[in-house]
Amino acid sequence: MPFNFIKRRKILKNSNYLDLTPFKLFGEEVTEDGFVNILIPKFTNPLAVKFLTPRLKSPDIKIKLDEIGSAVWMELDGKTKVGIITKKMESKFGEKIAPVNERLTTFLTQLYMQKYISFKELVEKN
Repeated sequence: MPFNFIKRRKILKNSNYLDLTPFKLFGEEVTEDGFVNILIPKFTNPLAVKFLTPRLKSPDIKIKLDEIGSAVWMELDGKTKVGIITKKMESKFGEKIAPVNERLTTFLTQLYMQKYISFKELVEKN
């Protein structure tokens, strides 16, 4: 069971962002041009899924990411720390992503605030 808001905030406030380990909460699809679409289910209620989803054109909402966002998303495996991801992105994109630490932490914060990702350090050990 995840920590409550106060405990999560305390953990995030006291830790270095580069030492956190992000993981995805949703699946993705990769388009032909190599970009990623995050797939968020339109319904989570079992009855809505059973009766409404078959009538829909697509059961998911697609969040389209750009080239850098797609590369970062593909690195979120739940094992790699943010610091390692920043080094990989810096070597892959060079000056295009500078300043890498600020851009990556801002992007991951946005993904976390939208509840597309979480961090291993915020999940209680059972």
